[in-house]
Amino acid sequence: MVKQLAKGKQRLSKAYWSAVGMASAAMLTVQPVMATAAGTGTIWARFSTILKDVYGQIVAISTIVAVTVAAIALLVRMISRNQRAVDEATSWLKRIVVTWIILNSLGFIVAYLQPLIQGGNYNG
Repeated sequence: MVKQLAKGKQRLSKAYWSAVGMASAAMLTVQPVMATAAGTGTIWARFSTILKDVYGQIVAISTIVAVTVAAIALLVRMISRNQRAVDEATSWLKRIVVTWIILNSLGFIVAYLQPLIQGGNYNG
């Protein structure tokens, strides 16, 4: 009986400290979100700002990478005497151009669609 009471006390103690730890973690996690919401009006406005910044960085990096890889593909096309390598370089060049156009046009698509679905309601 005494052993069972001791085990129950240990379980209760572990449960209590687990609850305290979870509550502390929740407070620490919610604090930046509340600070963000207080600073810009809504969490979604801050989220939109962050996504625009991330998209701008992705477009900048993808442009640099696309130009570099396209230059390598063009060099392979010009220098190589192997027809298979020239064909592969041409197909890679096409893929690079198509991917770069898609990545850069996403911003235009979102900018066009955003007014249509403003506030979660489609106004089309």
